[in-house]
Amino acid sequence: MNKADIFSLRNLSVWYTADHPVISQLSLDLEAGEVVGLIGMNGAGKTTFIKTMAGLLRSFHADSATWNGKEFRFCDREFKRSRYVVFAEDSSFRYFTFREYLAYAAASYGIKPPDVTYLISGFHFEEYTDVLLKELSTGNRKKVYLITAFALHPELLLLDEPVNGLDFQSTEFLYQLMGEYKQYGTILFSSHILESICLTSDRVLVLENGKISRTFTGGEIAAGSIREVLHDCEKYESPV
Repeated sequence: MNKADIFSLRNLSVWYTADHPVISQLSLDLEAGEVVGLIGMNGAGKTTFIKTMAGLLRSFHADSATWNGKEFRFCDREFKRSRYVVFAEDSSFRYFTFREYLAYAAASYGIKPPDVTYLISGFHFEEYTDVLLKELSTGNRKKVYLITAFALHPELLLLDEPVNGLDFQSTEFLYQLMGEYKQYGTILFSSHILESICLTSDRVLVLENGKISRTFTGGEIAAGSIREVLHDCEKYESPV
């Protein structure tokens, strides 16, 4: 692990049935203060990987996993307090309002409820802060969890398809937040939208057949190059 790495994972395999791994021998390092985009065809394992890191899946094995230089488990309390996960779809806390959920989340992370005025304004969420989450649209529920994520400032943000359901202005604001977040921590996010990958990522990882098959960095991150690799993945996975 390099000096700047905060997270290191070696040879992760995840399965729902023992003879059919969704993730196979995946290794990954994350540096402090970077934005890493994860892209792949449908079924490549993006959501499964993030759910594993969130501690939601139990059928997995890794040769090693380190957080800030120490061995850890995804379900460890210390790691949970160092990361926050925004799922592609989330219907939990249906009978909480945003304000109630934020207070609950802050208490869970051992901090006082943060000032979210800037985030609420940026996501145009002012009129929804006291509405039950079950009564919000899909996009506005997504904003609840995104506002909370960026307000808590954990060392690691895990975002699964964060753009899904957002309007244009909120999407632009999210891109801005992701660029600003390097002063607080690291972001690992999955997306099937090339724009979000290319506009925000310091590194792009292509997930294919449960493994990282290609990495793009710096000037290599271009929609055309990534699209070509994804097209090759699709051809490889499709029967002739």
